[in-house]
Amino acid sequence: MSSTEESGGPEQLAFIRETVRRAKPRTWRGAKRAEHLPVARVVVDKGVLTIDKFFDYAVPAAMAEEAQPGVRVRVRFGARVVKGQREGGELHDGFIVARLEKSDFAGPLAPLAQVLSPEPVLTPQLLRLCRTVADRYAGTLADVLQLAVPPRHAKAEAEASPGPRPRPAAPAPGGWSRYPAGPDFLTALAGGGTPRAVWTALPGPGWPYEIARAVAATLASGRGALVVLPDGRSVARVDQALTGLLGEGLHATLAADLGPRERYRRWLTVSRGSVHAAIGTRAAMFAPVRDLGLVVVWSDGDGSHSDPRAPHPHVREVALLRAAEEGAAVLLGGHAVTVEGAQLVRTGWARPLTADRETVRQVAPRVRTVTDQDQHRDAAAQAARLPSVAWEAAREALAAGGPVLIQVPRRGYVPRLACGRCRTPARCRRCEGPLEAASAEAPLHCGWCGQPEQDWHCPECGSFRLRAQVVGARRTAEELGKAFPRVPVRTSGRDAVLASVPDEPALVISTPGAEPVVEGGGYAAALLLDGWALLGRPDLRAGEETLRLWLAAAALVKPSAEGGTVVVVAEPTARPVQALVRWDPLGHAGLELDERAQLHFPPVSRMASVTGSPAAVADLLGLIRLPSEADVLGPVPVPALRGEEQERALLRVPPGQGAALAGALKAAQIARIALRTPEPVKVRIDPTDIG
Repeated sequence: MSSTEESGGPEQLAFIRETVRRAKPRTWRGAKRAEHLPVARVVVDKGVLTIDKFFDYAVPAAMAEEAQPGVRVRVRFGARVVKGQREGGELHDGFIVARLEKSDFAGPLAPLAQVLSPEPVLTPQLLRLCRTVADRYAGTLADVLQLAVPPRHAKAEAEASPGPRPRPAAPAPGGWSRYPAGPDFLTALAGGGTPRAVWTALPGPGWPYEIARAVAATLASGRGALVVLPDGRSVARVDQALTGLLGEGLHATLAADLGPRERYRRWLTVSRGSVHAAIGTRAAMFAPVRDLGLVVVWSDGDGSHSDPRAPHPHVREVALLRAAEEGAAVLLGGHAVTVEGAQLVRTGWARPLTADRETVRQVAPRVRTVTDQDQHRDAAAQAARLPSVAWEAAREALAAGGPVLIQVPRRGYVPRLACGRCRTPARCRRCEGPLEAASAEAPLHCGWCGQPEQDWHCPECGSFRLRAQVVGARRTAEELGKAFPRVPVRTSGRDAVLASVPDEPALVISTPGAEPVVEGGGYAAALLLDGWALLGRPDLRAGEETLRLWLAAAALVKPSAEGGTVVVVAEPTARPVQALVRWDPLGHAGLELDERAQLHFPPVSRMASVTGSPAAVADLLGLIRLPSEADVLGPVPVPALRGEEQERALLRVPPGQGAALAGALKAAQIARIALRTPEPVKVRIDPTDIG
C-alpha cells in the first residue's frame, strides 16, 4: 500500500481505487467468458482506411449484461499473440455493433477492456446511415461516427430524461395557405404520407412558422421530425416558432454553443425517445430521431451545410440518404433554389412547392438595378460610395422611419489593395498573400500569414502609392456615417453578428449571411453593393451563390406595397440580377442546370477533387483504377498558404457511377498507405468549389 493510501480515510481510498480502475482498464486475461453470445463485434474509433471494418472481441462474463449493441467500449487494438493469448496493443474507444455466438476469426480473441457506458447510443439505423455516408464520400465509418455521436458526458448521462409528452393535433395550414399545394402537403404529413418537395419560400418573416407547422403535422401522425438549419440565428427563430405553436418539451434544440454537457443531455432526450423532434445546425443531421417521418433542410445552398471535417458530408445529401433509408418525407426549403434542388424537381423525385406570381408580387419588395457607373452622376453620392439611385432610396427609407440594410460583400476595412499607378495587386513578400488594411491608421498586414508590411512598394513599377481594390464593411460604415450624420450605424459581420435590430431609422452594414432581422417589421430598403465582387468570382457556383445571398437579404425588406425597395449595384443584364428582379429562383436554377448538363458538371455528373503536392497527386492518379467513362481534369496549380506548391485534379464520372468513383478513390488511398507514401492527398467527393 502506498503512503498516500495510508494517510487517507475510507472515502479517499475508494476514490483512488476508482480513479486507478478507470485510468487503467483491466485486460481480463484468462477471465471467464460470457455464456451467452460471448463475442462482441466492435467498430474501433480509429479512422484509418486500411482498418475500416469490424473487429471481434471476447466478452468477459462480468461485462455480459452491460456490453450490449450500441454501447461505448474500450478495447486494445494492435495486440499480438503470445503463447496462444493476445497481449499488448493500445487502448482505443469503440462501439459494439453486435453480439455473436462465435467469431469468423480463427485465432484467440482479445477481451473487451472496459464498458465505458451502458447507454446504447449507436442505434442500428444510425449505424446503417453512417456506413452509407462513409461509402458515398470515400471515408471511414469511424470518421463519420465522430460526426454523428457526440462525446460522452457522464453527468448528463446519469440524469433521467423526462417521459414523452402527448402528441399534438394536426395544425391549421396557416402560412401554407399562401402556396397552392401547401395545405395538401401538410395534410399528407399529418396522414402519415411521405411527400417530397423543393420549397421556394416567400419573402418575409413567415418561413420559421411554416416549418413549425410541418413539424407539428408530422408529430400528429405519430412520427418524428428533424430540421437542419445553416446557423444559430436560424435555429433560434425556428425554436421560437415551434415553442409558440407546440409549447415546451416537444422538441430538442441541438446547437454548438450549448456546451458539451447540455448538448449531450438534449441529444440523449432524442435518442431515448423523450422528444420526437430535433432542430439544429449541421451536426444535427445525424440526430437519432425515432420513427423519422420528415427531414427539413433550410437553405441547402449555404456553405455551412458542408462539413469541413473528413469525409466532408453535405447535409442535403445525408438528408436524402436518410429519407430513402427510413422512408421519410423531405422538405428542401429556402428563398433560393439550388441546382441540386432543380434536378430533384426535373427528375420527378420531388415536387415544386411555390406560390403563384400574384402572391409573390404582393409580398416581395421592389427591386431596382444600377451599375457602378451611376455613382459618378452625383458628387455627394460618390463621396458615400453609393450610386444616386441607392442614395435616394436610403434617404427616403430613413425619412419614412425605417432601417436600411446595406450588404457589402467583404468584411474588414480595405481587404484588397493594389498599386496606385499600375494596378498590380499588393502581395505579401513572404507568402504571396493579399495585403489588407485594418483601418485608416493601421499598418498593412498579410491576410494569409498575418505578418505586418512596413515598407511595401510595387515590384512592377516601384510605386509606393496604394489604392483600394475592394472596400470592406468597416470602411463602408465609416463613409456612410459621414454621409448620413445623426443616423445610427450598426455593423454585423464575422466579428460580431447581430441577431436583430430595432424597427427605427438606422444604417445596418452587413456582410452576406450576417443580416439581422428587424424586430417586429422589415427593412424599409436594402442596398446590395459591389455585385461584381460576388458575380466575378472564378467559381462554377458564383451566380447561384450570389442570387442566394441577395434573396436572403431582400427577403428581410418590406413588401413593395409598404414602400420596400431593394437596389442592387450590378450589371442589369446578368442572369442572377434578372432572377432577383423577377423573384424567380426556380427558373434561375433550371437555367443553371441546363448549362451544367451541357458541360457535364455536377449535379448532372459526379465529381471528386484530389489536392496535394504535385508528386502526391501524380502518385494517386497513377494508382487509381477509374471507371472506363471517367474523365481526369487537370491537375492544375491551386493557391496554397505559406507558399507551398499545391495541385488539384478533378475526377468526373457519368450519372450512376458515383459509388464506383468513391470506391476507386478509397482503394487508391489504401494502396498509398500500404506503399508508405509519405505525402498526404486531400480527397473530397462533390467538392463545393470547382472554379
